[in-house]
Amino acid sequence: MSVIEHLEELRYRIFVCLGAYVVLAVVAYFLYRPILNFMLHPLHHSGTIGRINGSKIQVYVGGIATGFILRMKTSAFAGLIFALPIILYQLWRFVTPGLEPRERKFAIPFVVSAVGLFVLGGYIAFLILPLGIHWLLGFVAPAQPLIQLTEYMSFVFLLILAFGISFEFPLLLVSLAGVGILSSRQLSKARRAAILIAFIIAAVATPSQDPISQIVMAVPLYILYELSIVVIRYGLKR
Repeated sequence: MSVIEHLEELRYRIFVCLGAYVVLAVVAYFLYRPILNFMLHPLHHSGTIGRINGSKIQVYVGGIATGFILRMKTSAFAGLIFALPIILYQLWRFVTPGLEPRERKFAIPFVVSAVGLFVLGGYIAFLILPLGIHWLLGFVAPAQPLIQLTEYMSFVFLLILAFGISFEFPLLLVSLAGVGILSSRQLSKARRAAILIAFIIAAVATPSQDPISQIVMAVPLYILYELSIVVIRYGLKR
């Protein structure tokens, strides 16, 4: 393919990704209420079903237009999550012409793994949210917890996004090994550095900065690091 053809292909892939994102963001706009209730579940579940230090957690809206702005932000974030498989597939289709036939067979495993790892990261973030919220709100005692809804939703979005993106790291390692840049032996020798890097990533990526979230992110990251070594050593040889 010529440079012009590559640019035309890139424009087409970007157009498909943006189109899918817009359509799914509109779908998320009409699913706002169930999405909001789902996102509020960790808050109500933190500390004896929504209670911190004996006080019930209260959520408030800070302005007249806050509800509409929150709905738009929620739709934008949910649309991105819904469109992720399409975006990853289009990315793979764009780079496929430059790959060898042996490498092209990894298209479906790549997309499935990328989506699965992102969902796994977001799911773990969602699981530890109640513990993180309970730990952070413990510092406001004896005051009654009063949380702004937009601030809470932004916090949840960032945490899920941070966990989801961080969990893509093993896929990056496997991809680099697939093109010959890394090897399982190199990764095996770098285990101590991997532990340190996992905790650094957790410290930088988690918006809450509480130790619970950082540990819960770092430990699975290192486990995935070990799994990536196994995949590189045995899976890529086939």
